[in-house]
Amino acid sequence: MRTIQRSWLVKLRKEKGMTQKDVACKAGLSRNYYSEIEKGIKTPAGKTAKRLGNTLGFDMSLFF
Repeated sequence: MRTIQRSWLVKLRKEKGMTQKDVACKAGLSRNYYSEIEKGIKTPAGKTAKRLGNTLGFDMSLFF
């Protein structure tokens, strides 16, 4: 399994003063699933990527 570290996502979340739990709750995800997205273990599907983009203020295309 290949992982892609998403340090940009961690940095953005921290700049917004949010925890993983904060982001996950606002995006309608579990904290564990969001953590796996940050670590690059999981790649979010389109709707999830859009919700994360809306929550943190970035274009969902950054995931793809």
